[in-house]
Order: sequence, then structure tokens, then C-alpha cells
Amino acid sequence: MRISELARRAGVTTKAVRYYESLGLLTPERLANGYRDYDEHDVRLTQEIRALGSLGIPVERTRPFLDCLATGHRHADDCPASLAGYRDAINELTRRIEGLTARRAALVAHLQEAAHRNSRVSPSDEGEDLMADYTSLPADLPVPEDDGAAAHLPGLKVPHLELQETGGAAISLDALGAGRTVVYVYPLTGRPGTDLPDGWDSIPGARGCTPEACSFRDHYQDLLAAGAADVFGLSSQDTDYQREVVERLHLPFPMLSDPTRSLARALDLPTFETSGLTLYKRLTLIIRDGVIEHVFYPIFPPGEHAGQVLTWLRANPQ
Repeated sequence: MRISELARRAGVTTKAVRYYESLGLLTPERLANGYRDYDEHDVRLTQEIRALGSLGIPVERTRPFLDCLATGHRHADDCPASLAGYRDAINELTRRIEGLTARRAALVAHLQEAAHRNSRVSPSDEGEDLMADYTSLPADLPVPEDDGAAAHLPGLKVPHLELQETGGAAISLDALGAGRTVVYVYPLTGRPGTDLPDGWDSIPGARGCTPEACSFRDHYQDLLAAGAADVFGLSSQDTDYQREVVERLHLPFPMLSDPTRSLARALDLPTFETSGLTLYKRLTLIIRDGVIEHVFYPIFPPGEHAGQVLTWLRANPQ
């Protein structure tokens, strides 16, 4: 058979077949016209090389397995040399895992130091796992559904409410100034040494406030360039708690504190209850000249939300 048919049947490229030949792993017959002539044994060898590669065994180390087949064994790992090949691959993986584990430990140590450098919260005496800092999200978080709780908001005037911001000033929501202001509303930001409510990860849309804040931090200049006059985060946490978050995460914008959820009452914003707390559901308001121009709700994944806002601003220039 021709090289193209061999490659198709074995699930590899013709370039890969030529590479195997250059290593002496395949030795096809030559026809009188000079073309290579492959047989079923070559298909079997090529399939074995591909299967071993999927296990992480490099092409260059497959020879013991191929030699085992060449001597008539039914399976490529029926020979002692093949078993030794498995052990070598396992040992190499073990060394890599140990190296990665050491690097992970070093990164966690750096994270521990950096997370507390600008924090008023000290590490616990027993030490803590900073992976609980909520900077990353589990892959199996429940996705919030659109329950229609924000459908009434576009077009509403922003009420006259003064909220304390982390810089110390009082911000009037109905007097944010001309242009667009992005106000992302979130339930609760975790921080080192502070436990989140029980079952937090099982509440759709609850987890992810820190990744969301970091996302707005990282896209802040892009948002301004796309037409946002200001960016604010807003939650029911007190100003002192929020100020620690701003300092620790190096946020370039202030947070607004609404501990009595006055904005929720004024605009009928969606909330939820957990562990005796009433918290805002995650949503984002685009306020333009005192009117809610656009609403993002529900929001998922929160760590990518600033990019979604940026895309909308660019697609809807003022």
C-alpha cells in the first residue's frame, strides 16, 4: 500500500510516517519504480507508535515495543524490554510530578506572601491554603439561569442614593456625571483567612467575586478607552472590608458599599439569602446620564465578565 493509505489507516500524517522511517522504526519494501510498499505489519507498527505516544512515550523510545511485535508476540508489551520501557516512562513522569509539586509549593508560598502584603488580615498561625483565596474557579460550578429578575431595569432612572466608596467619598448614583459608568454588583468577596458561607459553591452565580474584580482590574484601561467614564464595584459588604480587597487586589477603581441594600429596594434588584445573609445577585449596570442603558444578567463565568462588558462597549459606541 502507498504511504497515504498507511497514514489514513493508522491515524497519523504522512510526515509522521516518514519520521518513523528515518528512525528505522519502519522499513517498507521498495517497488521497482522506487515507491515504498507498506504492508499490514507496517500498519500495526504505526498504530502502536501512535498508541504509545498517547501515553506519553516518545517515538524514539518505542523500539522495544516494536521489536516485541517483530519477534511474533501478540502484544507489544509482552516482552521484558517493553515492561522496562513502561517503568522508564513512569519514573520520568514521577520526576516531573515532583518538580511540578515543588514549583506549586513555591508559587503558593509567593501567593501567601503577596496576598497578605497589602492585607490587614494576617495569616493564621496554623498556616492556610491560599488556594482558598478564591482567585480561581472550580470547573463544575452551577451556571445561573436568567429568571427575568433584571428585565425591568433598562430605561429606568437611577435613584438618588449616596453610597460610601472605599476612597472615603460619598457617591451619588444619580449624579455620576456625563457618559457611561459601569457598576458591577456582586454578592461577597472572599479574602485570606475568611470563610465563605456554607455551600457557597453550590449557589448558582455566587462564587467568583475575586476573579471578577481582577478581570475588571486587568481590563480597566481598556474599558476607559472604550468609552466608560468610571467603573465601580458594589456590594453589601462594609467599606472597611471592601477597602482591604481594593488594597490587596490592587484595584484601580473604588468599591461602593451598600450594607442596607438600599439600591436593591429602590430598583428591585435580585438578591438571595444564605447563612443568614441577604446578598446581591451578580449583575452589571451600564448607567448613562442618570439612566440605566444596559444590564448584564445573569453573569457567567464571572472571571470573563469584564471582557464581555468591553465587547459591548466597543460594539455600542456613544
